[in-house]
Amino acid sequence: LNAPIFVTWFQCVIAVIVCFGLSLIGNKFPGIDEFPAFEIDIKIAREALTYIILKQKTSLYAIFSCLMIITGFILGIDQEGGSKTTSNLFLGVFFGVLASLCVSLNAIYTKKILPHVDGNLWRLTLYNNLNATIIFIPLLLFNNEFAALFGFSKIWSLYFWFILIISGLFGVAIGFISGLQIKITSPLTHNISGTAKACVQTIIAISATGDVKTTLWWFSNMLVLGGSAAYTYVKHSEMKAENSNTNSLNRTKKDDINDEGSSNV
Repeated sequence: LNAPIFVTWFQCVIAVIVCFGLSLIGNKFPGIDEFPAFEIDIKIAREALTYIILKQKTSLYAIFSCLMIITGFILGIDQEGGSKTTSNLFLGVFFGVLASLCVSLNAIYTKKILPHVDGNLWRLTLYNNLNATIIFIPLLLFNNEFAALFGFSKIWSLYFWFILIISGLFGVAIGFISGLQIKITSPLTHNISGTAKACVQTIIAISATGDVKTTLWWFSNMLVLGGSAAYTYVKHSEMKAENSNTNSLNRTKKDDINDEGSSNV
C-alpha cells in the first residue's frame, strides 16, 4: 500500500478511539483519575528551543555531553555506503537536521502544553491525535491516497486491518511512554535517549548482518553512545542534587513551623 499518510492518519484515529474507551473506563471507575472524560476544550486544542520556549537552562557539563554526540554524528556523516556525492551528503544532512528539529520541537511543546491539560498525558494524547486526524485529511486528498487505498488489492483483508490496528495501538503506547519521559525528565533528555536508542539499534543491525564498517564509523557511534552515557550521568547527578536540596528545604520549613508552634505555647 503506497499511502504512508493514510497509515499515519489511521493510527491517529485508533489513538482517539483508545482515549474514548479509556474515558468510559474512567467514568465506570471514578477512582481512576488518570483517564479523563472525553471532552474537547477548543482553547486547549489550539494551544496543543528549550531555553527560548521553556526558559530552562542547561548546565555546561550537559552541553559538553551533547557536543560529544554531535561530533559523533559529524564524523559518521560520510561513512555510510551508497552514493557519496557532495549534493547527496548535504541533502541527507539537511533532511536529518530538519527531522531532528521537528522531533525536538515536539518534545519541547509537549513539555510546554502539559500544564494546560493539568499534566494529564491521556488528555494531551486525545488533543494531539484529534488535531492530527483533521489536519491529515487535506493531505490525504492532495496526495490522492484515498484512490490508492481503494485500488489496493488487500483492502478487504481482515489481516490488513488487523495489522493497522495493532500498529495504532503500539503508536499509542510509544506516544504515552515518550510523553511520560518528557514529563518526568525534560525534552532534551528525551531526545538524547532517543539518539542513544537509534545508535544501539544501528550497531545491533550491523553486527547481525555482518556488514563491514570503517574504524571511523565505529568510533563515531561509540562517541555518540559515550556522549549519551555522559549526559545521563550528568542529569542523574543534577536531579539527585535538586531532590536533596528540595528535601532539605522542606525539612527547614517544617522545623521553622515546629519552632514557631513551640514559641506560641
